[in-house]
Amino acid sequence: LLELYQEPLAQGALLCLDCETCEVRAMVGGRDFSQTQFNRVVQSRRQPGSAFKPIIYAAALDSGFTPAHVILDTANPKQGEGGRVWKPKNYERTFYGETLLRTGIVHSRNVITIKLLEKLGVDYVIDYAKTMGIESPLDRDLSLALGSSGLSLIELTRAYSVFANKGMLGTPLFITRVEDRTGRVLEEHSPSFVEAVSPQTAYVMTDLLKAVIQEGTGRRVRDLGRPAAGKTGTTNDLKDAWFMGYTPELVTGVWVGYDDPASMGKGETGSRAAAPIWLQFMKNVLDGRPIVDFEVPEGVMFANIDPDSGLLASKYTKGK
Repeated sequence: LLELYQEPLAQGALLCLDCETCEVRAMVGGRDFSQTQFNRVVQSRRQPGSAFKPIIYAAALDSGFTPAHVILDTANPKQGEGGRVWKPKNYERTFYGETLLRTGIVHSRNVITIKLLEKLGVDYVIDYAKTMGIESPLDRDLSLALGSSGLSLIELTRAYSVFANKGMLGTPLFITRVEDRTGRVLEEHSPSFVEAVSPQTAYVMTDLLKAVIQEGTGRRVRDLGRPAAGKTGTTNDLKDAWFMGYTPELVTGVWVGYDDPASMGKGETGSRAAAPIWLQFMKNVLDGRPIVDFEVPEGVMFANIDPDSGLLASKYTKGK
């Protein structure tokens, strides 16, 4: 009996945090610890691509934007260093004209996010990211909208936990208590949280990221069969693939790529390379648990919106 086996070259990492306590429930720093002890959850800094976009959208919500705001998705050339012209495009290589902010995040439109960042100001978004637990240096230019600055998986997972935990930023807990052999407590740590964003902003972002799974780039994880929110991330030349997602109980981040950045090949996006790992892990850890939905905080209002105009829907709205 012969078996054909090829040692994988790509690496991966996974981190799962408990939403309520921010305790680390699972951490996988690489494919095989016997081959490399480099922990890609905490030691690696990789471009998150579109997985960074929810931070910009949350900043927009706190600045007065709503999911119904209309932004023009058109060519938007920018003057770069040395007189070079930067012409940002969407992944689909086309433009969509008037677009709701909600549609921009659901379908991960690059141009919409760049225009949002431009309106908000790069410095404002960088400061906002810091309040959400991002500690790595961030590029002070519009490429930040496309996730050009390297982040660790633990940073980004911690930031997403803010949305999952009603706006509260927790400190990841690896060790809760250390005892000696007699049971004497030598060291003890309790959950620690500070408010990073309002519960209302956190919930609206969760609602938008639920739509990413139901309608957008995260459709592969709909098979989870329970309320979940998340976002894919893919970098230039398909060098990094991410899926960041959460349920009311757990927030989990997944990264896939080569240690020496190189293209993983055609179609190896966050949706294809990282999302299935997230789905399999979350299916296993949530198996047998009750299905619960995210709580709606006071102050959040729901309304039917005309997808073309961004105004309240009427009897003339298409598809109503």
